[in-house]
Amino acid sequence: MKVAIIGATGQTGSVIVQALLESTAPTFEVIALTRPSSLQKPTVLELQRKGVKIVSADLGGPQSALTETLVGVDVVISAIYGGSVMDEIPLINASKTAGVKRYLPCFFATVAAPKGALCLRDMKEDVLNHIKNIYLPFTVVDVGWWYQVNLPKLPSGRIDYAAMETADGIAGDGNVPFALTDVRDIGSYVARIITDSRTLNQMVLAYNEVLSQNQIYDLLERLSGEKLERKYVPAEAIEASIAEIEATSPSPDSMEFVTLAQYQYWYSCCVRGDNTPEYAAYLGYLTTMELYPDFEWRGFKSYVQEVLDGNGKRVYEHLKDLPAASTDKKASAMDTAV
Repeated sequence: MKVAIIGATGQTGSVIVQALLESTAPTFEVIALTRPSSLQKPTVLELQRKGVKIVSADLGGPQSALTETLVGVDVVISAIYGGSVMDEIPLINASKTAGVKRYLPCFFATVAAPKGALCLRDMKEDVLNHIKNIYLPFTVVDVGWWYQVNLPKLPSGRIDYAAMETADGIAGDGNVPFALTDVRDIGSYVARIITDSRTLNQMVLAYNEVLSQNQIYDLLERLSGEKLERKYVPAEAIEASIAEIEATSPSPDSMEFVTLAQYQYWYSCCVRGDNTPEYAAYLGYLTTMELYPDFEWRGFKSYVQEVLDGNGKRVYEHLKDLPAASTDKKASAMDTAV
C-alpha cells in the first residue's frame, strides 16, 4: 500500500511514519510530501535514510503538480499544524482528481462537538465538509489527549524533563473523565485503521484509557510518594479567559490563537466532558476498543512509572529552544509540519 503523508516530521506525523515503516503485514511504501524549502532539513534527510521517499509538494502551487504527485497513491494522511488545516483544500482536491482511495484529514485530537466548542475543531469540520462535498473517500481519526501532555509536575522536579502540563491546574472539580492515548501508539492504530474496510468513510476514536484529572493526580502521588498541590479552576474562570481571547479575534498563526485553543480544549474535555467514548459513540464514531480488542496499548500507569524511572521522553523536542511558557502553550494545541 502506498501512503503519502504531509507533516511527516511533526510529532504526530513522525510516529505514524515510524509505525508504517515497521509494519510487516501489510507493508507500506511511505512518501513524505515536503515543502520545497524543507527538502534539505536534517529531519527530512533522516526520513530519507530510513527508507521514506521524499517528494516536493507545494500546497500553494499548481494543483496539477499536486495531482501528478498523488497518482498511484492509495492513502493520503495530513498531520499538519491544526491552525493551517484550510491549507489542505488543494491537497484534498488533488487527491480526488488523482484517484486516492482514502484521505485522512488532520484531526488526531480530542472528541468534541462538530461546531462551537473548539475553534480548531470548527476549522477541521469545514475541511471534512469539503471532503464530503467532493465525494472523496475518507477516515477521521481522533486520539483523545496524549499521556505525554497530561502528567502534572512533581514538587521535587524529578519529572520536569518529561512532563508538559497543558493547563494551569485542574478544571472544575477534576472528576470529569476523558480519553487518553500514548502518543507512541497513534502510529500503530493508524496502520490498522487505513487497511480496515470497516473504517472507510467513518470517524474513529483511537484511545487507551479514560481517566479524570483527579485520578491522574492520585496515581502520580501513589507511584511517586510525593504530594501534589491541587489548584482547582472554576469553569466560570475558564469561560472568562476564553471570552477575553475570542474578543480579540486572534489569527490562527498567533500565540493568542494557541492559548485560546488551550483553554477551549481544557473546557471541552474537563468541564463539558466531550472527550469520552460515550460522546464519540453519540457522534457516530467507531472506537479502536471495539474494532481491535487484541491491540496491546500502553497503560497510563506504566507510562507514569517509565517517567519516574527516568526513561520518559518529552514530546515536541523541536520546540525546546522556545521560552518555556510559550513552548508549553504551543505544544498543547499544535503540531509542526514539514
